[in-house]
Amino acid sequence: MRDEPRIAGAPISWGVIEVPDWGYQMPAERLLGEAAAIGLTAMEAGPEGFLPQDPAEVASILSEHGLGLVGGFVPAVLHEPSLRQEGLDVVERRAKFFSAAGADTLVLAAATGSESYEEVVDLGEAAWRELFENLSRVEDICARCGLTVVLHSHYGTVIENDRQLWRFLEGSEMGLCLDTGHLVVGGSDPVEVAEQAADRVKHVHLKDVDRDVARRLGSRELDFKGACRAEAFKPLGDGDVDVARLLEILDRSGYRGGYVLEQDCVVETEPPEGAGPVDDIRKSLRFLETALEGSRKAR
Repeated sequence: MRDEPRIAGAPISWGVIEVPDWGYQMPAERLLGEAAAIGLTAMEAGPEGFLPQDPAEVASILSEHGLGLVGGFVPAVLHEPSLRQEGLDVVERRAKFFSAAGADTLVLAAATGSESYEEVVDLGEAAWRELFENLSRVEDICARCGLTVVLHSHYGTVIENDRQLWRFLEGSEMGLCLDTGHLVVGGSDPVEVAEQAADRVKHVHLKDVDRDVARRLGSRELDFKGACRAEAFKPLGDGDVDVARLLEILDRSGYRGGYVLEQDCVVETEPPEGAGPVDDIRKSLRFLETALEGSRKAR
């Protein structure tokens, strides 16, 4: 186990996402160069197609920038029996890719099937049973690939709101990706989740949040892209989440997994070199480093 958590970045912090017609999609070479230049040590993979298809080539490119791969986000439909095999095949393909590229974590989203994350699905009992059975199958797949798998409660998936989050935690043993932003959107308090379920947290996505914009997103007054344009997600320290308290709780619980800076945003046009989203990521990184140092001194 690492003595200190690894700090990673996510391509969505640069506006790179799988959602069609999202905005300017920065090429990998520039994004990875900026990530390394500000001091990040690892990256999540981003959407399929962002990095090369050959995992050996991915490992080589990341290594050239002094970066590792912590894994990546995998949406899969797992509550519909007719789509079960398709969803499991997606997970297995990406798990093999992550493992071969040197990653250790697969971040699973229980997708509705909508590409835009705008569909609302409330599962019945049969669908919950199907989901839990398939989560166990996903755990088996990832174990064979040497990966830790975590469930990411996420806007526009079947585990979005607070009730669905706790139903998942009670019905499955899978680890949790604690995402501060999507927890707030779903009506949860990230600090409370950390306090009550610290033993389930195996991966963390950090962003600060404008609670008012997040509330409008959760109530569907805004769509996901509109909320990102309205800056629902902010650099650490600029929003309404007590990130320092959250980090203190996780540190005290013995958490030594990764912290991924993941500030969902829309980039409309190519930014000037050295400017644009990287400014917010740099600010979040400095906040996180300071907060982690404070937690270490308080041990």
